[in-house]
Amino acid sequence: MRVCLFNWKGPGHPEGGGAEVYTREVLRRWAARGHDVTWFGSAAPGRPAEETDADGIRLIRAGSRYGVYRAARVWYAAARARGEHFDLLIDEVNTRPFDCASWSGGVPVVALVHQVAREIWSYEFPWPLSWFGRSVLEPRWLARLADVPVLTVSPSSRRSLRAYGLRRITLVPEGIEMRPRPDVPREVRPTVIHVGRLSRVKQIDQLFDAFRLLRRSMPTARLWLVGDGPDYARLRKLAPEGVNFHGRVPGQVRDELMARAHVLACTSVREGWALVVDEAAAMGTPAIAYANPGLLDSVPAAGGILVPPNPQALAAGLAEHLPAWAAAPSPEGWRGGAVPWDDVADAVWEACASVLSCGGPGAPRPSRTASRRPRRPSAAPAPPSAPEPSPAAPAN
Repeated sequence: MRVCLFNWKGPGHPEGGGAEVYTREVLRRWAARGHDVTWFGSAAPGRPAEETDADGIRLIRAGSRYGVYRAARVWYAAARARGEHFDLLIDEVNTRPFDCASWSGGVPVVALVHQVAREIWSYEFPWPLSWFGRSVLEPRWLARLADVPVLTVSPSSRRSLRAYGLRRITLVPEGIEMRPRPDVPREVRPTVIHVGRLSRVKQIDQLFDAFRLLRRSMPTARLWLVGDGPDYARLRKLAPEGVNFHGRVPGQVRDELMARAHVLACTSVREGWALVVDEAAAMGTPAIAYANPGLLDSVPAAGGILVPPNPQALAAGLAEHLPAWAAAPSPEGWRGGAVPWDDVADAVWEACASVLSCGGPGAPRPSRTASRRPRRPSAAPAPPSAPEPSPAAPAN
């Protein structure tokens, strides 16, 4: 089968994140099974406009961050004019869809949405642009998916999409590459770690506030930040005593740091799933996190702790649980709600194949849920999740 996926960042983009990892892991497995796979994304510095990578994925790069949507339509029209044919198009949505269904020429379309933006508008744009994006643009963009089957990776994202009026939603699992825990000892001093891109939506400044409160009762505690991003310089100036910036490190070093720490802390305003929670659990390191979308799903599945989204609650949770975590670390090897990438590729393929068997995006199809591993009981019950407010609610 010939498949073309459209993603705004594209392969090899310097700002690529978890969505691009997910895309590559799925597509490379499809290519290995003999399918003809094309990945269209925006241009990336130093990368060719077209190539076939070592995994057998045909990579097309064109357009800027905002021009990639028009570039996709132009490229697809030219490809059809040359006689190219695809059996399926995948519209991978990062806030704004490519709107493939309107120009696919009758080729079936599936949308893949890791998360919606909603609150993120307030962190990325000043008012009134943030209000306009959240209240006008995003609802209008997602309304274009009303007749398109949608895949998403968490119940939180499914609830958010339903708040925008979408109903044809299938849950597919998040994936993880299981690696053995490095043979390193735990730190002697209480150590909290945060792993991820340093951006305002991660709310690291609130993690700093919680860490300051924690140090009042645990003066020897440390906080490690692993990763870089646009908020790095600002956070360096705000960091309290006891914070260490490790920057972006190779995967092996990251695993060693997670294995040495006692707890992973997550303060994001919203996630699709937060795979880092499962990666830390595989190293025997539990997570404590804000009870925000995405984290509401991944943290309990990995046996972690959810707290109300404020620094005081996070500090109290750390003070309560850190001594026990330091005294008796969790066993390594648990992957929480994530499954091996082979299973993810199978689940996404099955969902896409069901669309083809139904005759395209306009055919009726009930939602289904791809199987996940059973949840391990969490150390504390997850607080009930509030229903999503109206998408038209003004941003804060």
